[in-house]
Amino acid sequence: MTKFISTEEAVRLIPDGAAVGVGGFCGFGAPDSLLIEMGRQYARCGHPGGLTIVTPASAGDGNEDGWGLSALRGEGQIRALYSSVVKLPPAINRAVNENRIAGYFLPLGLFGQLFRAAAGGEPGVLTHVGLGTFCDPRQEACLMNDLARNSGAEVVRLMPIDGKDYLFYPVIPIEVALIRGTYADEDGNISREREAVLSEETELAGAVHNRGGIVIAEVEQIVKRGTLDPRKVAIHKRCVDYVVLSKPGEHPHTYTVPEYRPELVGEIKVPLTNVAPMKMGLRKVVARRAAMELRKGALVNLGLGISDGISVVANEEGVADQFTMTIETGLIGGVPLTGLDLGIGIDPEARYRMADIFDLYNGGGLDQAFLSGAEIDRFGNVNVSRFNGKVAGPGGFINIAQNAPRVCFSGIFTAGKEQDIRVEDGRLNIVRDGDIVKYVRQVDQITFSGKYAAETGKEVLFISERCVMKLTGEGLMVTEIAPGVDLKRHILDKMEFEPLISPSLKLMDARIFKDEPMGLVLKEEM
Repeated sequence: MTKFISTEEAVRLIPDGAAVGVGGFCGFGAPDSLLIEMGRQYARCGHPGGLTIVTPASAGDGNEDGWGLSALRGEGQIRALYSSVVKLPPAINRAVNENRIAGYFLPLGLFGQLFRAAAGGEPGVLTHVGLGTFCDPRQEACLMNDLARNSGAEVVRLMPIDGKDYLFYPVIPIEVALIRGTYADEDGNISREREAVLSEETELAGAVHNRGGIVIAEVEQIVKRGTLDPRKVAIHKRCVDYVVLSKPGEHPHTYTVPEYRPELVGEIKVPLTNVAPMKMGLRKVVARRAAMELRKGALVNLGLGISDGISVVANEEGVADQFTMTIETGLIGGVPLTGLDLGIGIDPEARYRMADIFDLYNGGGLDQAFLSGAEIDRFGNVNVSRFNGKVAGPGGFINIAQNAPRVCFSGIFTAGKEQDIRVEDGRLNIVRDGDIVKYVRQVDQITFSGKYAAETGKEVLFISERCVMKLTGEGLMVTEIAPGVDLKRHILDKMEFEPLISPSLKLMDARIFKDEPMGLVLKEEM
């Protein structure tokens, strides 16, 4: 039977050196009361320490002493990290980069599949996801730093079947699961109706329970037995060993607004007129040009960075209802939020569990993907996972980019603090360009393989404020340039390789650079 205990008692159940699965996704959904107590006990008595943390998307709010995994920042408390992204807990990110925590980074969509495999008694997951990227054993085999490379751990192996290459990811053994729910009844059934994201808690609980581990659920309220709607029970009491009631103030709805926001879970609808239009500037220019690639009726994924502004542009232009937006957290429809709230949105049509949305993605359900890129090279490879020597992780990028037939990578052409580029009189005025080159001869790490894209017949565009390029069999080709831009001085001289130039090179649509609405009409063809 499920036992109800305090957070202090629950943390004392976690042995040193344990592999601990932690729920949540980036800016929300972590079992924060449990994590905070783990940090307190480690600071006080050195236990539990030497942990291997397995978490799909490391939770945090960007602050050193903030939420999520930041609570486990004590030196030596985490020994190894299996995740897809580690940008938001700064101390954990730093420890991975400084080889104090071994970093094993997999595509986000693999975690739900691996948890399901563990629950089903299977040895692992066989998939095409990750081929040609840093996950491929012919490259870096998901080993993100020297500590991981020297550990001898095998995270993935190449497995040819009938003349075709696949990747096999073995199950990650987990001894303790820390999950979060909304309510627990007196029997230990867990519901999750007020959670902003339906992350892989159900799959994680099944994986750990079925392999003899301990499942600890943190909830915000305990209710009378028999009062939970069975349609809302996400985790049955049989898969829950212990329940803890979160402490006051330690169970925020999101890390930006701790109070419950019913519009984020579809409980109420709010007028989309409340979504403010983007201010005119480089981000809006890029988002507008990318939005011109939207197709009517398409199922679309919008990624991090400038791409998350595409939905705002579409709403401003009155065409947001002509395509269906999705995010890898399971949000379908509505308007996604940005910044630390990325992954949730207003007025969703549906909320899938994360494990289910990745099944849709991996199987080819997406029509288009709009993503960002930190580095792009002459082969059309894109890097978002490790650049400037710093580990960030791929998140859901690999699952999305590898499986969508049409992919647009969007971003400012160069980077740098001293950059001064203005949108004036319907044209670009590059007063001072960025000193950081993004279009490099060879990316530091391959998160998207141009070679794999070409072999699988993808349509790939690279969109910036000053030009549009497409991926061809011979490399990148410049097809459009912005008004006010000099091809040689502002494009070719700011690249480490020479792209092809389209014989029908044209100016980007002038409407993109003007403050008034564009009158955007989506493409008809699919």
